[in-house]
Amino acid sequence: MNELTQLFAAVNAGDRGAIDRLMLVMYQELRQLAHRRLNASPRGNMLETTGLVHESYLRFLNAGRLRVSDRAHFMAYSSRVMRSIIVDLSRAHRAERRGGGALQVTLNTQVAHEACTSDDHLIRINEVLEELSKAEPRLVQVVEMRYFGGLNEREIAEMLGLNERTVERDWQRARLLLSAALE
Repeated sequence: MNELTQLFAAVNAGDRGAIDRLMLVMYQELRQLAHRRLNASPRGNMLETTGLVHESYLRFLNAGRLRVSDRAHFMAYSSRVMRSIIVDLSRAHRAERRGGGALQVTLNTQVAHEACTSDDHLIRINEVLEELSKAEPRLVQVVEMRYFGGLNEREIAEMLGLNERTVERDWQRARLLLSAALE
């Protein structure tokens, strides 16, 4: 049994110290995940990479018993947590400004490299993803990993145990569904 597998087993058993050890082992990958999402962000009030990773860690601890089966599951869960943090920050920012001249952002393949500058748009995407998760949970995973995590199709395919072409089709389908729902 490798170190990561042992850590996942310990985390699943409720060992709070195992979460700390898991974070140490996965820290660089989590930073890369956070950095991809926040790298191009022009807004100064968003968290920085380290802040997003640390906020994720706090949410892992506050969640109580974390249940992850493998690296892919952990990274998918981390993408979902980061999405939640970013959406919460956008909601708070929107509540502060109550309107304004926010730019319209289109969901496309470049979105992983460009920050979403519209809090309202980001919150609406989150609402649509919540609805979509009831019917198509894998599509939501792909969107979370691509849009919020900044991963490419190859990385997502590895993490979800799919072939790259399936992930490409899921991404295209998710974009179409999101575009229709956002109009």
